[in-house]
Amino acid sequence: MERSDASTPPARWLVLTLIGALSLVWGSTWVVIAKGLETLPPYTSATARFALAAVVMSLLAPRLARAEGGARPPRWLAAVVGSTSFGASYALVYWSETRLPSGVVCVLWSVFPILMALSSHFFLGHCLSGVRPWVGFGLGFVGVVLLCATDLAQFGVHGVPTALLLLVSPLVSCVGTTLVKKHGRGTSSAYLNRDAMFVGTCWLAACALAFERDASARWTGTAIGSVLYLSIAGTVLAFGLYFWLLRHTPAHELSLISYLTPAVALTLGPLVAGERVGLGTIAACGLVLAGVFLAVGRPRATSAIATPKS
Repeated sequence: MERSDASTPPARWLVLTLIGALSLVWGSTWVVIAKGLETLPPYTSATARFALAAVVMSLLAPRLARAEGGARPPRWLAAVVGSTSFGASYALVYWSETRLPSGVVCVLWSVFPILMALSSHFFLGHCLSGVRPWVGFGLGFVGVVLLCATDLAQFGVHGVPTALLLLVSPLVSCVGTTLVKKHGRGTSSAYLNRDAMFVGTCWLAACALAFERDASARWTGTAIGSVLYLSIAGTVLAFGLYFWLLRHTPAHELSLISYLTPAVALTLGPLVAGERVGLGTIAACGLVLAGVFLAVGRPRATSAIATPKS
């Protein structure tokens, strides 16, 4: 039987189903990270997550690669994606969740689609036309400023600096995603994920050795369950689907994840972890998502690749 070409787009119903699944999984991971960090140091927890995910992906990658087709990704691309989208990005996310509620972290990370729209404009040749996307960028910026001026004030002098440092996480992920879109066409997303996960694990393990050598780590049932869920569902499954969709799906469909994930995260935070969601967080989320809609949500847009994660 002839194998289908790797460039053949999937059916639209399948794309929408997978987008819905990714939204639920990624929306839940923020609070699952927070639960695991109740007894585990952040870099130790992140290292365990990606180490397990890399091992599982190593077992699955050959079969997945045969099914999807595509060439092996260049080593430099896997190294950059692993260092940015996995290593640096998740180090900042896990560290931030020791200081801020998971819902607030998710809202701040939701600026990622806006950053990708800008990257697509300047680096991928998808020029943004009209005033609408630039208004969207402005609204997203105002949403972040509002969050810093309202709810973040309750976390003391470290609230705003933590939030500003966290914003580096979607920025470095934007770098990795841009390079995948520019240089990863026709490559195997399975092998790219596997190789990048190993690179990210090395960086996170280095952080754990440098900063958490004497930190207390209690592997409770909740901590173990958190690592398992984040490794299998939040990393192997979610990133496998995401990088596959990244090769085939227009930006306006992937951007749907950006609208659904914060809503899931802000709902689960209070229900599961007892986090307080202030009016400032809700208003900031609304402004950021409105900015995302204006920047990448046009019905025929094909410029940006947009999805939150965790």
